[in-house]
Amino acid sequence: MADDPKTGASATEGSGGPLSDEDLQDLVASSDTGGRAPTGISLQVILWVAAAWSLFQVWIASPLPFVVAEITGLPVVLNNTESRSIHLGFAIFLAFLAYPALKRSPRHYIPAQDWVVAVVGAFCASYLFWFYDAIALRPANPNTQDIVVACIGMVILLEATRRALGPPLTIIASIFLIYTFFGQYMPDLIAHKGVSLAGVVNHQWITTEGVFGVALGVSTDFVFLFVLFGALLDKAGAGNYFIKVAFSLLGHYRGGPAKAAVVASAMTGLISGSSIANVVTTGTFTIPMMKRVGFSREKAGAVEVASSVNGQIMPPVMGAAAFLMVEYVGISYFEVVKHAFVPALISYIALVYIVHLEAMKAGMEGLPRATEPKPWMVTVMGILIGFFGTAVLAAVVYYGMGWIFDAAGDSASYIVAVLLAVVYAGIVWFCARYPDLELDDPNAPIVSLPKPGPTVKSGIHFILPVVVLIWCLMVERLSPALSAFWATAFMIFIVVTQRPLFALFRGQGAYVSWLRQGFAELYDGLVSGARNMIGIGIATATAGIIVGSVSQTGVGLVLADLVEILSLGNILLILLWTAVLSLILGMGLPTTANYIVVSALLAPVIVQLGQDAGLIVPLIAVHLFVFYFGIMADVTPPVGLASFAAAAVSGGDPIRTGFVAFFYSLRTAALPFLFIFNTDLLLINVGWGGGILVFIVATAAMMIFAAATQGFFFARNRAYETVLLLLIAFTLFRPGFWMDMISPPDHDVTPSHIIEVADRMEAGEILRLRVEGLDAVGEPRSFVALLPLGEGATGEERLSAAGLDLYIDGDKVLVDNAGFDSPAEAAGLEFDQEIVTVKEPLDQLPKELMYIPALLVLVLIVFMQRGRRARQPAEATV
Repeated sequence: MADDPKTGASATEGSGGPLSDEDLQDLVASSDTGGRAPTGISLQVILWVAAAWSLFQVWIASPLPFVVAEITGLPVVLNNTESRSIHLGFAIFLAFLAYPALKRSPRHYIPAQDWVVAVVGAFCASYLFWFYDAIALRPANPNTQDIVVACIGMVILLEATRRALGPPLTIIASIFLIYTFFGQYMPDLIAHKGVSLAGVVNHQWITTEGVFGVALGVSTDFVFLFVLFGALLDKAGAGNYFIKVAFSLLGHYRGGPAKAAVVASAMTGLISGSSIANVVTTGTFTIPMMKRVGFSREKAGAVEVASSVNGQIMPPVMGAAAFLMVEYVGISYFEVVKHAFVPALISYIALVYIVHLEAMKAGMEGLPRATEPKPWMVTVMGILIGFFGTAVLAAVVYYGMGWIFDAAGDSASYIVAVLLAVVYAGIVWFCARYPDLELDDPNAPIVSLPKPGPTVKSGIHFILPVVVLIWCLMVERLSPALSAFWATAFMIFIVVTQRPLFALFRGQGAYVSWLRQGFAELYDGLVSGARNMIGIGIATATAGIIVGSVSQTGVGLVLADLVEILSLGNILLILLWTAVLSLILGMGLPTTANYIVVSALLAPVIVQLGQDAGLIVPLIAVHLFVFYFGIMADVTPPVGLASFAAAAVSGGDPIRTGFVAFFYSLRTAALPFLFIFNTDLLLINVGWGGGILVFIVATAAMMIFAAATQGFFFARNRAYETVLLLLIAFTLFRPGFWMDMISPPDHDVTPSHIIEVADRMEAGEILRLRVEGLDAVGEPRSFVALLPLGEGATGEERLSAAGLDLYIDGDKVLVDNAGFDSPAEAAGLEFDQEIVTVKEPLDQLPKELMYIPALLVLVLIVFMQRGRRARQPAEATV
């Protein structure tokens, strides 16, 4: 959820050996929460302002303002503009207090000038809140005071960005501002008439088109609460619990600590979407254990980096960019999670498999078991009973909740709250029978794994707020903001009450003392959540400058044309350009800002080029493509800070760690290209049965891809085996590529036969037309129109129902009219365009038939490698 600011970490931080715990905390602080550690009143101001920010966000997300307003008549309900303004005011104030100006600036106290700039910046940011009514009376007409405040605020925002996120985003935003003012002096290709100071101020600062736009709105409404939820979950002890559970379940397998690191990082992604924080939190324990069982320093760090970075793509709590997709793509958060689920899960499964292959290559063993293994039949029966029990419980809860809401009406919410509290108390009573978890020293000579049963049972109550969050998002279909509020409110209740309840059920007494500790942990969680949000609040506001400049100058259309020229109209080439641009920008921008910039510039172009080539590219697929490569930048040398953090823990070389991590992350880089061309991976128009089949096949394909890129399957690959494995993986991912060559899906027909073709098709089928002519703005265009046929008894009636009227003169067919708001208009058809080819669909063999030769070749490779391994006893065995 939180982004990793791109600050300047020294390349030598990890080269001299593992850092101390204090050094590691300094590393996280300098990149995620600010490099200062003041004392006295300064520290108290930072802490209390951060806590106040968290409470403010909880307040505006709750129903309480509406209740208070209804009872008292006070104007406590804030609109979007006012809440965004206050949100940015908090972020700027804390940025100047938490982040020093320069490397040589003091770390243990805050200079007077920073106090002054922090206060002025907070006022300028919250200006729209203080003067909202006056500004509303003079729309698009800023006065002198507005201009002065906006200019000062813009400069302070850019300086806060430089401090919190490093120079790159500041420079890029400044370039866009300069371009906005001096467009008339730019080269002809990107020139525009320029914008006045008043125009820029109005667009960027006074309205919600620039700084206070959609990106900052998402940070205000959604992201903060999810970050706060994770911070509270961490303070409650869930991070420790997830790590211990992963080790207890996986530590005894071959390369077990590395597999546990992957699973633990996936689970702690719910707590902190910050790559660096994940690396340091889990890596402090997993990396030394990986080294102990045989991983090199660089490989141990790389495994942790690859798993921690992927925490941002794991639903249901993804990065801030996921919430931006809700606004930019225009779909619900439930739909975003549904589309992102299969690729994310496949990516993690493949990483576990990569770890297994590394362990096999090195002949590694796992750590000693804490208990004797049960017979496999008992294990299988336990899994089946657990699965069946969970399904029954889910059904009871689902239908029980429905009955409660039907029967109780307005009182249902109170009844559900009481029942949830009772369930929570019951689970805590059950957990209290097991001892609290304590992390072992990973550097100790002997490492013993915790017992799986007691470990899992000791913290089941941590899963309850996650279930509440998922229930609100997926079942009740509440908004992300309201879902996060209820989950956070429940998490606050847990943080405060869990220790007194454990003390009660264990008969320990001292309940007041435990209650005080609960409130202290709540306070720490409120502070931690706000400090984690400083960088995101600043980043989304500054990215708004870029988006505002693009919308005000129209440069987005120019850049789109330029990229289209560079890509030669080839969608695969433009995808490569987009990936490279995301990786380059990601070296200097946090994931959220990177996503905003690249998606705003290139997402519409990719969709348009796909349509021109006759390929339907859903907008969500493009946005996820950009999102994935923005995350990859956290891994990519030479600036991937997650790799520097891992090297700091492992004592390895940070550049080599980054390259190994990037190599492990090739599976993540391959997935976006695959789901662009095979949208089944995103579960688009796929039912339950199809979704399960897609998941199984895609998982197998990704594991085969991992075996090819790692050079090891059952034995070390020979060159031709690697090539065959890559071809098998590609075939499983895109069977239609080969099937289209064997059994074409359509054939070209002269345009004069378009009515006969439509007559042979059914209503609702897609008629593909190659069209040439001018688009709506008079630009030449050649593209494939995808026209859904309307209802009708004849082909002519179906074309007419789709809004298409034709003028046919011999073999020449022209568009005579495309009805307003009709399927024909939506397909891009315009008056006087020429239809040059009609593509008539043919009966095609099922593309899944291509699985058969692919699996036969796979069986052959398995047979050869197993035989070769049997002849080479020195090779690692399963």
